[in-house]
Amino acid sequence: MVSYYIMVFRNKIIILDIRPMKQLFLALICCLFVAKASAQMQPQALPTAVFYKKDGKPFSTAQMPTDKKTFIMFFDATCGHCQEVATHLSKQSSKLMKSNIYLVSMDEFRSIDYFMTNFAKPLLSMKNVTLLQDKKQAFIPMFKPDKYPSMYLYGTNKRLIKFSSDDKEVPKFLALMN
Repeated sequence: MVSYYIMVFRNKIIILDIRPMKQLFLALICCLFVAKASAQMQPQALPTAVFYKKDGKPFSTAQMPTDKKTFIMFFDATCGHCQEVATHLSKQSSKLMKSNIYLVSMDEFRSIDYFMTNFAKPLLSMKNVTLLQDKKQAFIPMFKPDKYPSMYLYGTNKRLIKFSSDDKEVPKFLALMN
């Protein structure tokens, strides 16, 4: 195997030893894999973050009660998978009564309202469901979602029970909420 690379640059012959470059390249690839793996780990304790209710008042995760499990769904109003999850949750709304439900989006409230009216209307009348806007983009750096929708279930001790970005895992969340 050739360990040298010969090239001509400005009428000069340059001989490069590529062995150190291979090692550097492999080290860079390893670092990227490690960074990717660590970036995807969700925090095990409920992060402290501030979101906003429709009336503009701030709402901190520290205010979330600990008498019930807490389900958080991070969504985008135009996301088809988010719409499917919201529809599924709406059809199973009786199974949501034993948990506090927080639906968090970075969208404007007019988009959130459209989303809720069209895909999650039964949830609007539930007292344990709270809509929150992430005006200051705090959710992504604090909760580290993979994609939309991202779902989190926390216990009464505010420790993560389950995380998923797979819309097909809604039944597993529902089972854990009861």
